[in-house]
Amino acid sequence: VVATGGCFDLLHAGHVSMLQQARRLGDCLIVCVNSDASVRRRKGPARPVTPAADRVRVLEALSDVDAALVFDDDTPAPLLERLRPDVWVKGADYAGTALPEAETIRAHGGEVVLLPLLEGRSTTRLLSTTKGNAS
Repeated sequence: VVATGGCFDLLHAGHVSMLQQARRLGDCLIVCVNSDASVRRRKGPARPVTPAADRVRVLEALSDVDAALVFDDDTPAPLLERLRPDVWVKGADYAGTALPEAETIRAHGGEVVLLPLLEGRSTTRLLSTTKGNAS
């Protein structure tokens, strides 16, 4: 079982690439999705752009995603404690960052894997570009 997590607000090619890579690491992929309140705490009051139910629906429509679950905590650690995936995947942008959920994964014999990102792809960048082009 492979799991990954994030906001997935405005799904883009970088997200899809990471999800495809993650799925190749195991037999099923579960995506842990930040709730709307969790996204606001992380990204500010203007986010998310897309509500959690819609983000889950889009993620579950992808062939590489077996399930998507919403969590309301500041980290997915409580959800991961229940799921106990064999592999926890995050993007390489987390290299050098202490992932609070890593301890939960390793406590159950799991592995943390950082995957390469598609350069220049991010929801924040998309939103910034869109605001700059607004009429």
